[in-house]
Formats: sequence, C-alpha cells, structure tokens
Amino acid sequence: MTEPKTFTLDAPGAVLHYDVREGEDGGDEPALLLIGSPMAAPGFATLASHFPERRVVTYDPRGSERSRRTDGGAESTPVEHADDLRRVIEAVGGPVDVFASSGGAVNALVLVAEHPELVRTLVAHEPPAASALPDREAANAAMLDIHGTYLASGFGPAMAKFFALVSHDGPFNDEYLAQPAPDPAAFGLPTEDDGSRDDALLGQNMRTCGAHEHHFKALRAAPTRIVVAVGADSGDTFAARGGRAVAERIGVEARLFPGDHGAFLGGEYGQTGKPDEFAATLRAVLAS
Repeated sequence: MTEPKTFTLDAPGAVLHYDVREGEDGGDEPALLLIGSPMAAPGFATLASHFPERRVVTYDPRGSERSRRTDGGAESTPVEHADDLRRVIEAVGGPVDVFASSGGAVNALVLVAEHPELVRTLVAHEPPAASALPDREAANAAMLDIHGTYLASGFGPAMAKFFALVSHDGPFNDEYLAQPAPDPAAFGLPTEDDGSRDDALLGQNMRTCGAHEHHFKALRAAPTRIVVAVGADSGDTFAARGGRAVAERIGVEARLFPGDHGAFLGGEYGQTGKPDEFAATLRAVLAS
C-alpha cells in the first residue's frame, strides 16, 4: 500500500480533508472507506494497513482535526456528515465499501438511507443510536447533560460523564441520571476549565448524533448490503445496544466482531484493541 495522499474538498461550512492510499494490485474491488465520528483519519491507520490490496480512503469529519468548520457553527448533524461523505465518495469515485464505527456508523446509515447507490456494502460498527432504544428518553437526557456540562464547566467534567455513559452496562433510567457526577481526576482528566468550547465530540456532535431519527424503511429497501457489527466483548454498553437495536429495526442479525468498541485500534489515540482479529473478520465479511 502506498503512503496516503491528502486532498481537500470544499463543503458548505467546512473544508474537508481526506486521504487516499492506493492499493498494491489495482484490482477491480471498489474503494474501501473507513470512517468514524468524531474519530478522524489517524484512527484508521492500523486497520487500513490490513487491506494493502485495496484503495483505502479515510477522512476527518467536519469539526474534527484538519476538517475545521468555516461557518462558525456550534454543532454538526448526521445529515451534514452524510452529505460530506457523499461529496468524498463522489470525489474518489463510487460506489464504495464502507466500514463505519461509532458516530461514523450513524452518519453512514444516514448516507445509505439517502444515497444507497453510493455504497455497495456498509459495515456499521456499534452505532450509538439512542433514538432506536426503548430507553431513548433517558439515553438522550444523559447526552444532553454531558453537552450542558461541557458548556457550563468545560472538557474534564463533561468527558468524565461521557466515559461513564459509554461504559454503562444496560439500559439508562432515572437512577442513572440521578447519580453523582464522576470525578474527572479519577480518569486522569483536567479539572480546570480552559475556556475552550470547540471539542468535536462534546460540543459539535453530542446532542445530534445519538438522537438522530433514522429512516429505517429506506434502509430496509436500500440495495446496499448492510451489516451491523457489535463487539463480542461489548456486553450491553450503549453503542452495542444501539447496534443491536438498529439491526432489529432493519431486519438483519447483528454480526459479532472481535473485541469491543475500539477493537480495530492498534495504538491510535493511546488505545489498542484486537486489530489483527478485527481486520480478519472485516475482510471475511466484505468478501462474503
């Protein structure tokens, strides 16, 4: 696989940055797009290395790393992200195969609902689709509280609540919402507020991602092959439950992948999962 080449693309309210790694054999397989949200292109370096024969495309979602918003917008929506993905796919040439994780899976589901002709196969890995859960009101309230904490108190206190959210096993309820706020220091997070309010996760996407109402009828009717992936080690954590709920609404069986929510990571952002096993499973799913 060649070294990635970086390109920019103008979109309403943002300049998008995406990277293209050309495959070794120049075969007939479509490009493979690896995406997250707010996780940016660097998070997929290890996973990309497992597909040296494929043309692999990664990108920074609007508001993340290199793809800064140009309109001063305080929040980004899955609809905006899906339109950005459309632009990237049209720039590199579609249709493509897509592996999308977390918020990226939410955005990719919106893309397929609106432009199914652009995606041959979508592997949607643990979308945190609060709107599809039976406890949606409590889940959305928890995310609204994280966003409000970020605006009021800054990164550390809000991120501590986010860590509690994503590690919580089982449904959200009034008891969860009433529990004391976690101590940021216990997570190694800053306790001082630096005054910034431009974090892609806590500021840009927290209120909009999980709350998005998916068009399940369009997804069921789409010619795109949709595989919903859930980590074998994820238990009943938020994103795993979201994935199972989406799979049920689409009418497919959730597919078990190795590890947990970050299993594809190979040291990026200080996290290491089960990247070899994860990539082998993804390869098998894309080839089946």
